[in-house]
Amino acid sequence: MTSAPTTPTVSSPDRIRSVQRRTLAVLSATQIVSGVGVAVGLALSSVVVDELSGSTVISGFAGTATVLGAALLALPTAKASGNGGRRAGLSLAYAAALAGCLISALAISLRTWPLLLAGLVLVGGGSAGSLAARYSATDLSPKGRSARHLSLVVWASTIGSVAGPNLAKPTDQIGMRLGLVEKAGPFVFAALAFAVAMALIFCLLRPDPLSLARSLNDGPATARSPKGTIRTAWQTLRTTPMARRALVMIAVSHTAMVSVMSMTPVKLHHDGSNLDVIGLVISLHIAGMYVLSPVVGWLADKAGKVPVLVLGMALLLSAATLAGTAGHGVWQVTAALVLLGLGWSCGLVAGSALVSESVPLERRPAVQGLSDLLMNVCGATGTIVAGAIVGTLGYGVLGLVVGVMAALAGVWLTVIWRADRS
Repeated sequence: MTSAPTTPTVSSPDRIRSVQRRTLAVLSATQIVSGVGVAVGLALSSVVVDELSGSTVISGFAGTATVLGAALLALPTAKASGNGGRRAGLSLAYAAALAGCLISALAISLRTWPLLLAGLVLVGGGSAGSLAARYSATDLSPKGRSARHLSLVVWASTIGSVAGPNLAKPTDQIGMRLGLVEKAGPFVFAALAFAVAMALIFCLLRPDPLSLARSLNDGPATARSPKGTIRTAWQTLRTTPMARRALVMIAVSHTAMVSVMSMTPVKLHHDGSNLDVIGLVISLHIAGMYVLSPVVGWLADKAGKVPVLVLGMALLLSAATLAGTAGHGVWQVTAALVLLGLGWSCGLVAGSALVSESVPLERRPAVQGLSDLLMNVCGATGTIVAGAIVGTLGYGVLGLVVGVMAALAGVWLTVIWRADRS
């Protein structure tokens, strides 16, 4: 008598690989859709605030509001993930972004920039969700492949993020045909994108990767996660110096990128560039952020996370130098923003993988949430300073400041790394 074929258990290697493939596919699809929502607002927010307020300095608060929103939503997203799994955390982030897009569209209709800034804070939930999604890709990753799996999800943002800015003008025209005021249509379209992203996560991210990883790691009796608090994160970081260094480099990478990127549309707008040119420049910048991320992930797994982080600082220094000396040269600004995106990719992919590898599984949501909080607080601070610098001293001085910051961070990490190896 022939026995029936055995169904693989949830803990079998084949089953885990199958779940991880499905997880990466769902996260990648979500990143494409949510990337459209994030990028549409990114291309227009500072320009709209500039028009409504009549102030270049205030226009810098558009980027600040979005980054601040991502920071404020980082810990609630991490806490929801710690308590209910990745599905709960990501759904919360995208729901906030949806609400923020609708508030932003209303603010544009009422021509009130303070309400628009309030809406953009919630729009930051889209960035919080995208950042949390990259960590979700590592929950079931085999040893030595966390950077590559993380980078695949980061790479998936390319399609939506590159297409998003170029959809600003057509969605604006469609919105006006439907009776919306000028520049409100793109935010309504972004709200729809976040609604689709939320539905994908809620319906298709099953089984939940974090819940499954905990069950496999600890067993059913201890699969429940501890509370993801700031105290838990700080306690963990005290005993893991490599994770602390990774957090610093992620924060520097994000601060440098957001500071220059947020003020570039305003610079181009003041130089006479139209929405098409601004959209193209931002699209190429976002391509630099995401297109080569799988190569960055492969390099981080093969050559090491720290060397890739140092490479990222060198690229950010080069980008800041090009941007600061560009004058009215659109193509030099474009080249600078491509390098800026690539440097950010090195910092984010290698740094995030290093964070995940350095801390225990049950404490990862807390540390990951704190990482996203810190990087976005630093980014928000950077945009405030960037707006003030550009408004008073000029775009060139901003390039100088960012270049010095990247150079110091790269030297600091190199010295520590060599001391550890000696």
